Amino acid sequence: MDENNRNFLLALALSILVLFTWQAFIVPPQDPLKQPQTVQQPAPAPSPVVQPGAVPQPGTTPPAAGAAAPSGPAAAPTGQSREAVLAASPRIAIDTPALRGSISLKGARIDDLMLKQFRETVKPNSENVTLLSPSGTAKPYYAEFGWTVTSNEGVRVPTSETVWTADSQGALTPANPVKLSWDNGQGLIFRRVMSVDPDYMFTVTQKVENKTDKPVTLYPYALISRHELPHTDGLYILHEGLIGFLGEHGLQEIKYTKAAEAGTTTFKATSGWLGITDKYWATALVPDQNAPYEAHFQGTNVNGNAAFQTDFLLGPVTVAPGGKQSVSSMLFAGAKQVGVVDGYETKLGIKKFELLIDWGWFHFITKPLFFALDFFYGLVGNFGIAILIVTVLVKLAFFPLANKSYESMSKMKKLQPEMARLRDRYKDDRMKQQQALMELYKKEKINPMAGCLPIVIQIPVFFALYKVLYVTIEMRHAPFFGWIQDLSAPDPTTIFNLFGLIPWTPPHMLMLGVWPIIMGITMFVQMKLNPTPPDPIQEKLFTWMPVLFTFLLAAFPAGLVIYWTWNNSLSILQQWVIMRRQGVEVNLLENLGIRAKSAPGKS
Repeated sequence: MDENNRNFLLALALSILVLFTWQAFIVPPQDPLKQPQTVQQPAPAPSPVVQPGAVPQPGTTPPAAGAAAPSGPAAAPTGQSREAVLAASPRIAIDTPALRGSISLKGARIDDLMLKQFRETVKPNSENVTLLSPSGTAKPYYAEFGWTVTSNEGVRVPTSETVWTADSQGALTPANPVKLSWDNGQGLIFRRVMSVDPDYMFTVTQKVENKTDKPVTLYPYALISRHELPHTDGLYILHEGLIGFLGEHGLQEIKYTKAAEAGTTTFKATSGWLGITDKYWATALVPDQNAPYEAHFQGTNVNGNAAFQTDFLLGPVTVAPGGKQSVSSMLFAGAKQVGVVDGYETKLGIKKFELLIDWGWFHFITKPLFFALDFFYGLVGNFGIAILIVTVLVKLAFFPLANKSYESMSKMKKLQPEMARLRDRYKDDRMKQQQALMELYKKEKINPMAGCLPIVIQIPVFFALYKVLYVTIEMRHAPFFGWIQDLSAPDPTTIFNLFGLIPWTPPHMLMLGVWPIIMGITMFVQMKLNPTPPDPIQEKLFTWMPVLFTFLLAAFPAGLVIYWTWNNSLSILQQWVIMRRQGVEVNLLENLGIRAKSAPGKS
């Protein structure tokens, strides 16, 4: 086997290994906690007091030693429709440019949110994405704020059953905060002011007025509770579950399965945030960034009834007789849009809030790549075109390195006759043959490994682009042209039903669309720029390699396949030009079988 073919085989083997490894990571074993399609029921209501060190049920906040926990999920019948549950309690509407929903006056929970700008499918008339749902529905998911006290205080605090009074009229909008109040009948008046910005950040200010003649000590808390095991893609490259950046403890990511096994995990921190994240959506609590707090991650899964909670408990707040105290915290509930999330970190000073989006270990490549795509999207209005432009820029960035690689390959092609003579001369002495070849490489300034570089250097970009396409909501449902209406999803067409002409949906493994086929053709053409290997086994391997890659990439996002196709096309052009410049005969048409092979010495 000549050195050129050996190097090419090495590069192909490396690429196949990477792709197979990637496929292994993105198709993991089924989550052991996933249950059949049954309605998830909320966990039972907790006992009224949580002892130190005990594992509370989701729906409770573990307070400081001896403090009484807030009440758990409302004891309403479960599995009802959202409409029925929403109609069963008094509510205040939420209406912003990004959100639609309501706040329940019973418990003052934010438990009804839909995202106006995002739909379940690419169809323009599909339902808006539902983020939060109240207790009593099949999948409760809500945020709650409140106060708790030590068990011996005997002070009544608002619970999930408390019905608050709205002190102001109208819906909660960016221009109209909502004011709530509740009198505990013991001389304490609890007030709550809720505001929201045009995107997804709520600010909740809790106030207490003490009209008694004794000081009262209270503990502020906030929680996010989710009573279901949500569907997840279960991919290694994406975290879905409980998450938080907890000051000196850094980023904490707990999968749903791990949360259910661990029970309760506790951290003491200052600054940061914590919540629950999906692929594209998230909820996150943001305490005062200068106040120490105790954070908890909780999970249970009993008889298929899963429930999860993140919460924080602040230190004691003492309200003097005749005095007032207030505590503010924030709730993010919405889509993980890069500009919005980064903006909150900058404007609100939320430490490392950008990590709510899973950029991965190679964020120093992934995030700049996203910004480049987003910049060109702003210019051309199409993420597919932006991918093509960024691919050209990546090729330009690696142009000197790729040029050296292709020049080295071209020189090796020109030296094929000399290399053949050396092999023939030392055919009985492999050591002398290798030594002679190495001397020839050194004399001609050839790097025999250079042939691997064109493929190797694009692997990090390939992975980074995959991550961008997969995790960023900006790519979700982003169309290209024609049948590609979602660059983050595989090409929906397949040759096995004649691209939709036959009314039959093939199984997933036979979904071989137009773009993967085009990609395979460009890879085949790129291979044919090299001379036909003398070994028949090698020739068959090279012939079938594009077919293998075509099927491998068929399940990848269409945007990634478009990138690979365009990159192949640019590489073909680049290699052709360099080979011609080096005086190397380009036998592409002959190798493709379009034109009869020339006699030796003729082009």
